[in-house]
Amino acid sequence: MSILVTGGAGYIGGHMVLELLDAGERPVILDNLSTGVRWSVPEGVPLIVGDFGDADLVARVLKEHKVDAIAHFAAKLVVPESLVDPLGYYLNNVAKARQLLECAVHAGVPHFIFSSTAAVYGEVGNAPVAEDEPKSPVSPYGRSKLMVEWMLEDVARAHALHYVALRYFNVAGADPKGRNGQSSPLATHLIKVAAQAALGRRDHLDVFGTDYPTPDGSCLRDYIQVTDLVRAHVAALAHLRRGGGNLVLNCGYGRGFSVLDIVGVVKKVSGVDFRVDLKARRPGDPPSIVADAGKIRAALGWEPRHDNIEDIVGQALAWERRLHNRG
Repeated sequence: MSILVTGGAGYIGGHMVLELLDAGERPVILDNLSTGVRWSVPEGVPLIVGDFGDADLVARVLKEHKVDAIAHFAAKLVVPESLVDPLGYYLNNVAKARQLLECAVHAGVPHFIFSSTAAVYGEVGNAPVAEDEPKSPVSPYGRSKLMVEWMLEDVARAHALHYVALRYFNVAGADPKGRNGQSSPLATHLIKVAAQAALGRRDHLDVFGTDYPTPDGSCLRDYIQVTDLVRAHVAALAHLRRGGGNLVLNCGYGRGFSVLDIVGVVKKVSGVDFRVDLKARRPGDPPSIVADAGKIRAALGWEPRHDNIEDIVGQALAWERRLHNRG
């Protein structure tokens, strides 16, 4: 049996493929390569280039590869972009997810792992946010992810499909073995963009908002290392295979770093004092969002292994250097 990884040529999906291979599983990738990169796919892993909203293609892949679990990473994920293109986000993240779920039900796929987001919470206080916090997303991106969580809940009531939805906080870093990292040139992740500035790939870094109600006025976020994150996905798959129930879980470390904290760490680790421009607030950015990560530890037995922020930044810098050397 195989695990279908949608978006498996991208950043988080690509790390999931590595983690599955390390665990002796058989991943199959479906990716349209809009942001994913073909060269990141490990040798021997099937890559089907196509859209996860293409019902005929998905049905064929599920049957031909005897898929018994889907790990769904493919999505549009840039908050500011979602504010100017809400229909594009609802089409890609919601309508196509509905098609994928229908294919899973028709094929009898029993297990589904969904890449959700902390953006479903919206604006919360400075205290860590738990899974039962009221949901009030402030962007079409966050709303689109919450809609898919609702679909999963409803589908699981009506059909023999069981799921785990994992709400990511801020994903960062790269594979500690140097096999993969954030490779999209258009990525907006803070640590990646700061690493590019430190290595001269950008002439400066913009910081959006310095008047938030946080200790230094910049946004506060919970950064989770990407390999730790995908380990949570593999643990979620094991949970479902054991007959475990449906779960919605935060994926974070339970501590926050401000944007200016991260800038300082990148400057320290790189040894480069790159230019930083302070800008006005950006629409759709909550002041602070940090995970209450107690539930994932209790439900899956998951514990972080790579939660040192300087190590996370060092991984990102090393990966950016490797990308540059590739030309």
